Amino acid sequence: MKKNILLSLLAVVALTMQAKVEVEVSETVELLSILSRTAGFQEYNMDMGGQYTVDVENWFAPFKDHPMVAYYQGLRDNFHIGYNAPVSLAVSLEIKDGKIMMVGKKELLDDRWQNVDLDDFVARLNQFYTDTRFHEFYNQHQPFYQDILRKYDTNVMQYFLQDWYARFYGEEPSEKYRVIIGFTNGGQNYGADRQVPGMPKESFSICGYWTHPQMGSVLDQENVKKYAAPTLIHEFNHAFVNPLIENEKNAAILGNIPQALLELNSDIMRQQAYPEGKTVFNESVVRAATIIYMMDNGFSPEELNQELTDQVTRGFTWMPELVTAMRDYSSHRSKYHTLNDFYPQIAKVLNKYVQNEKKRFDKALK
Repeated sequence: MKKNILLSLLAVVALTMQAKVEVEVSETVELLSILSRTAGFQEYNMDMGGQYTVDVENWFAPFKDHPMVAYYQGLRDNFHIGYNAPVSLAVSLEIKDGKIMMVGKKELLDDRWQNVDLDDFVARLNQFYTDTRFHEFYNQHQPFYQDILRKYDTNVMQYFLQDWYARFYGEEPSEKYRVIIGFTNGGQNYGADRQVPGMPKESFSICGYWTHPQMGSVLDQENVKKYAAPTLIHEFNHAFVNPLIENEKNAAILGNIPQALLELNSDIMRQQAYPEGKTVFNESVVRAATIIYMMDNGFSPEELNQELTDQVTRGFTWMPELVTAMRDYSSHRSKYHTLNDFYPQIAKVLNKYVQNEKKRFDKALK
């Protein structure tokens, strides 16, 4: 009996002693983001970075006719490269001795890269990196990057209670989690994975940076709880949620539900770069878990209402039902030790929502 108690205590300690998440800047993320901006990708041309945006434009505008830019524009036309795809590749690249190289497994890249000759792409990218003197630009802006990272650590990380996740999910994340600020990404936030041979799988959140003449910076205190903190809280949930749908048992339990959710609001989901049912389902669970986190950690009723309203507005119209279900999970942890144990209930709730929506439409059209 004492041995079992000791093992249980050790398990709890293990769940609550994850390595502290540090906020980073990445040269390869900035490189691919700035290349995307130079190539005219609208999602990387939000012009929300203040003086940094001005600096980027002044430095890289002369290279809009660079051969790499024209080639990259062709990849967008042929393979729809954009949104999260550039940073998906960026986190799998490293720069050593002034040379860009691929270090992550191609299989984990966004599907849009699978038909691209990556050896050719990296060779062309190296030429762009050299011709634009990118590393010089990156080094010149280190004081700016480090200042923003310090502000993020001070203003945002106080709302990021890492131990909550292990308690809520009942298990440790299966991946190492990393946070990168995307200084060229404006209001866009992306996720990406990397697997370096012989190393643990890594899950990245690339959080956008913005500043606005009227609204101020995303890192100003009045904006942190409304924008920056919910984004970080949201993204860390992915490290726990995304692997669950890969479980064959869960996939069988869910059946066609993910695709049915996508089809309910397909246009608005695709506008947010969520073209697959699996992605919509994972986003749904993550967004519900984010609201539970906020409930558990002192966010006001007004902030909670705003977060729930925002998710419904974004097309996740089933969010009230899913949050209610997740609250039931939270209050019955003796029955459901992990969120994985609760997936059959999630399936029931979402299937009921889908069926009710179909009945509503059928009734109106008949």
